[in-house]
Amino acid sequence: MNDIIRVSSVKIRGFLNILKSKIDHKDFSMLERKTKGSIVCPGCARLISANARECIHCGRKNPGLWGYGHLVQKYLGNGSMVPVVTMVCVFLYALSLLLDLSALFRLEGMFRLLSPDDQVLINLGMSGLYPLADGRWWTVVTAMYLHGSVIHILFNMLWLRQLGHVMEHLFGTSRTFLIFTIAGVTGFFMSYLMGFLVVKLLTNQIGSVQFFARIGLIVRYTIGASGAIFGLFGALVYYGRRRGGEFGKAVYIQFGKYALILFVLGLIFPGVDNLSHAGGFVGGFLAAQLLGYQELKVENQTHRLLALGVAVVTVVCFILALLKWIFG
Repeated sequence: MNDIIRVSSVKIRGFLNILKSKIDHKDFSMLERKTKGSIVCPGCARLISANARECIHCGRKNPGLWGYGHLVQKYLGNGSMVPVVTMVCVFLYALSLLLDLSALFRLEGMFRLLSPDDQVLINLGMSGLYPLADGRWWTVVTAMYLHGSVIHILFNMLWLRQLGHVMEHLFGTSRTFLIFTIAGVTGFFMSYLMGFLVVKLLTNQIGSVQFFARIGLIVRYTIGASGAIFGLFGALVYYGRRRGGEFGKAVYIQFGKYALILFVLGLIFPGVDNLSHAGGFVGGFLAAQLLGYQELKVENQTHRLLALGVAVVTVVCFILALLKWIFG
């Protein structure tokens, strides 16, 4: 027995020595804390000391994140919310396909290509009149990270990439995330509220649920980041109007025009939750007015704490969706 243990320990030591010889420690130097030299401030993108307690340019507190700021910048794009939200959306879309492998072989037209089953999306947190009427209030948060087809997620993520970085430059990362989330929630809530009122006041008097669903006044199920993205449009329109000048006017006209075109396209194509788009636009406009932008007030610790709180609430909402799925 002792001989077996001795031989095993020799083999283990040999394996560890080989493994150690294969590792180039220089490859892992990037994972070390950086407390000397210079870093790029995630708030204003200017060079500052790595151990600075506050950015001398924009006033951001703890820009180096205790020496790990360079890792955040490397893997999260200067602390940008855009790659994080994109990764979450892509992960959840891939998960929905794994939970419904038949979607890989289902051919129902270009706009339904790689479209997961509705029940899978309901389990993951799809929103709409029926889920909210069933008491699944958390879906106003979870649904904005879910998508119903490859075209759906591709279109939304391209717009998020286009608008997100502009927003982060003008509003800061934390406020952009807050506006994105608030707009998504207000969009889904407006969609639900309109459906609720139509069912209560007009159904069986003017038409059936199916009739109002066909004309878009009742949205039984809804998902996607488009309401939140329309909120970014709303925030940029507010910024352009509030700032004024040639630059403000250009922002107002350019992004207002984009929002109008996309809204009209939503009226043309079937299955689009235009109520969510309208609600998201209004929510984003009002949230931007409430939170302000960089030129009025530099993003501060309060904004970052609020964004962290919203991120925690988002995680909790997905946990509630999971518990509902498991325990019914």
